Amino acid sequence: MSVMDFSSAATATQASVLTLSHVTLALGARTILRDVSFSVGPNEFIGVLGPNGAGKTTLMRAVLGLVKAAQGDIRVLGEPVARKGRGNPSIGYMPQTRSALAHCHVRGRDFVAMAADGHRWGLPIARGRTRADVDRALELVDARALASRPLSELSGGERQRLLLAQCLLGQPELLLLDEPLISLDPNHQRGVIELVRRVQRELGMTVLFSAHELNPLLDALDRVLYLGNGAAALGSVDEVITAPVLSRLYGAPIDVMRVHGRIFVMSGGVEIDKADHEHGHEHGHGHEHEHKHPHPRDGGQDA
Repeated sequence: MSVMDFSSAATATQASVLTLSHVTLALGARTILRDVSFSVGPNEFIGVLGPNGAGKTTLMRAVLGLVKAAQGDIRVLGEPVARKGRGNPSIGYMPQTRSALAHCHVRGRDFVAMAADGHRWGLPIARGRTRADVDRALELVDARALASRPLSELSGGERQRLLLAQCLLGQPELLLLDEPLISLDPNHQRGVIELVRRVQRELGMTVLFSAHELNPLLDALDRVLYLGNGAAALGSVDEVITAPVLSRLYGAPIDVMRVHGRIFVMSGGVEIDKADHEHGHEHGHGHEHEHKHPHPRDGGQDA
């Protein structure tokens, strides 16, 4: 089996927002996830974690229909993922590649409105509804004060608010956020997490929040989806972030330490989050970034 699902009976039986059934995802000749099955219920905040190259970006792109499953079935709200056209209006998506926004002179309001014209993954919105929908999204993320300012004058955290506002156009039921904490300082990271959690609860959405580190998310998570070694583990932090589970997902001996409310995942005395971070991030175009694990399996093969 390629999935460890620690879901309770109540979670397993409730209506699912996202369901994967025996899904295999591959990029070229490389298998990213193998025979993975799990379900995510309504109103859940799921942290998606794992080493670079484990499949976090590819999984999100597969849910969007941008990467076709080599095997198995992916369903959103009971329906197969769309593979043609402009996507599923029930899904809001923030991609990982965002560095160009720091040099963008578009005003905040115009930037958010661009998504209403179909420049995001989702269906276009009739022009008569655009202004009201943009106003609603800006209000939800406390970004009205940013509406008239160009993106180039905003901080990384402020730009993230506008990106989140884009994701909320059309009132999606599933929100996919691919590494929204990249390049943010700890204060802005906390702000983004608190904002997403508040909006998620207010709108009753399900959120998949991909992150490089677990600790910033600890106070927000309902469950963790940890990917690695072609497999996945879904459950509470205490169920998933353990030495046996992570050793299987990394394909190498892993130690888990809990100190003063923080969790450290270690391999050979090296904190994996920090070592992995030095090797770069996944690309936002669906190609997982290959790297070396601190303790790569088979004596040095890429993940």
